[in-house]
Amino acid sequence: MAEMVQKRSTIVTLLLAGSFIAILNQTLMITAIPPIMNEMDVSPNSAQWLTTIFMLVNGIMIPVTAFLIERFTTRQLFLTAMSVFAFGTLVAGLAPNFVFLLTGRVIQSMGAGVMLPLMQTVFLMIFPVNKRGSVMGLVGLVISFAPAIGPSLSGWVTEAFGWRTLFFIILPIAIIDIIIAYFVMKNVTKVSKPRVDPLSIILSSFGFGGLLYGFTSAGNNGWLATPTVIAFIIGSISLTMFILRQIRLKHPMLEFRVFTYSIFPLTVSIGMIAFLGIIGVETLIPLYMQEARDFSAFESGLVLLPGALITGLMSPLTGRIFDKVGGRWLVIIGLSFMTVGSFLFTILDDKTSLPYLIVVFALRMFGVAMVMMPVATSGLNKLPKHLIAHGAAMDNTMRMVAASVGTAVLVTVMTTAETASKQSGDPFPAIYGANMAFLVLSIITLVGFILSLFIKNTRPADIAEEDAEEIEEVQESHEQSF
Repeated sequence: MAEMVQKRSTIVTLLLAGSFIAILNQTLMITAIPPIMNEMDVSPNSAQWLTTIFMLVNGIMIPVTAFLIERFTTRQLFLTAMSVFAFGTLVAGLAPNFVFLLTGRVIQSMGAGVMLPLMQTVFLMIFPVNKRGSVMGLVGLVISFAPAIGPSLSGWVTEAFGWRTLFFIILPIAIIDIIIAYFVMKNVTKVSKPRVDPLSIILSSFGFGGLLYGFTSAGNNGWLATPTVIAFIIGSISLTMFILRQIRLKHPMLEFRVFTYSIFPLTVSIGMIAFLGIIGVETLIPLYMQEARDFSAFESGLVLLPGALITGLMSPLTGRIFDKVGGRWLVIIGLSFMTVGSFLFTILDDKTSLPYLIVVFALRMFGVAMVMMPVATSGLNKLPKHLIAHGAAMDNTMRMVAASVGTAVLVTVMTTAETASKQSGDPFPAIYGANMAFLVLSIITLVGFILSLFIKNTRPADIAEEDAEEIEEVQESHEQSF
């Protein structure tokens, strides 16, 4: 038993470390963009692709992960994903020009997109129902803490050592993770060798990729810009064909029937709103501080740091509470904090202090820590064992789409309101634009709070006996590998 627990802990550590550095890279480049623009002589619209392309390729890879988890062993998939990520990190760190740097980011994100769904699936397989909350709390730490600390770490490292150092900090961690995993990683997912359906992969890539690009383009170029409209048309048609094909296939690449199970659609919707809130606020605060108030990128990162630390401390604790009381009240209370924090950001002015920004962001992130993993675990707990990988992939795909959609909408609202404010003679149009964007985010968060009232409590003890028995069968079968 002690050996089994030790090996299980090793797998958890490896997956957490790999996923942490993978997700950290989503926001790691935000405050490093200005010096890269200067060094490589690129425009702001081109430079922002260093962040956008990472999320775009992530969004394409995540739906494919459910198929990959069934096709390859845990060990094969983890080692391959981390090796691809490490190679991309090396390419980006050594990039002689912007094209190579962007290529490195694409390669990074191909590996990173596999890590989070793989981690969630493995954790749900190797832990019994009554311990899932605690371990998924660690997943919440990764999802919330990593992207929140990215801008802070990036600002400090870039200012002190240069932007290339960001990649050379990540690279050795990835290599050590790969070396240890080579010797100790065990296979815990069931390999069913589903048939490769190239058309599904193509439609998925054009569908999710097209929509993600469309929403990103809308934030940068406007909703009626030619690239935006073309991307939406291609994405919508491809995604519709992809969904219809998955419903007809006996062994689909991504199982959309997960939405027919209990509260899963509700928990996915709330998770989308929560993740949109993380990325949205982390986008708007630096824009407000640097464009409207002339704060530095490093100061913007410092405002986000306490909230990130609170999330890191709270997520494991939230997981333990989930195991005892279930997810309903955690999610309701968490969304209450998020909603209040969002509305407090709608009254920014030219004298708003740094302590105010720090406290309100921390308040909001306190709520995020109570929402992200409890709501995801509540939904995934209701799925039968053969759909867990598909549920995890679907949940993460929808969150990525929400982050891209939400950021595009919020940036568009901000710029539109700023333009209208300038025309009306407002002395602080950028501040007005930020307030309007936060107002939209507040309303969206309030909708999330209302949805949370419909979640039924999902303590492990409350799970239907047949569901518990089915999940425990997975636990028993995989304990053989320990």
